[in-house]
Amino acid sequence: MASLFKKKTVDDIIKEQTKELRGTQRQITRDRAALEKQEKQMEMEIKKMAKSGNREACKILAKQLVQLRKQKNRTYAVSSKVTSMSTQTKVMNSQMKMAGAMSTTAKTMQAVNKKMDPQKTLQTMQDFQKENMRMGMTEDMINDTLDEIFVESGDEEESQDIVNQVLDEIGIEISGKMVRAPAAGKSLPTASPKRKTQISDDEIERQLRALGVD
Repeated sequence: MASLFKKKTVDDIIKEQTKELRGTQRQITRDRAALEKQEKQMEMEIKKMAKSGNREACKILAKQLVQLRKQKNRTYAVSSKVTSMSTQTKVMNSQMKMAGAMSTTAKTMQAVNKKMDPQKTLQTMQDFQKENMRMGMTEDMINDTLDEIFVESGDEEESQDIVNQVLDEIGIEISGKMVRAPAAGKSLPTASPKRKTQISDDEIERQLRALGVD
């Protein structure tokens, strides 16, 4: 009894309208099927009258066939209109729901803003940032301490041995090159004795005799 006096909501109205539109669409489809059946029967009747030579009957049936086809085409237009109305109803329903959701969200945001203290929120964020930095520094100190504790004493000695080995290899290579290089004062070519800048008289006379001059 109470349901009879219950006020319908927008969703209830839209559901009823959608249901009616679906029923109308089905009825249009049935009407179109009936018209198509009549169209086929009329085409057969026209062919039958044409074979019998009854031209007057053919003309009358042909006019009826034209009217029937026009009526069938109108069912397509009506069906398209019904589909458009159903689509518009669904779109309007979606928009109304979106508007309702936005209204609810706005109210929620207003309630949150009333309860939220901006200064307190800012202080909380600053405290969080400070503690986060402190935690990072503490973690770095702990890691450095652990590294110092767990570093083995032999590691440094091993590193020094590697360095010494490399230096020794370099030294050996240099020594080898120095051995192959000519020793100072030994393999350098000796300076040629200084040539005489003056020719003796005997040398002059010898050259003159060779030329046949007395």
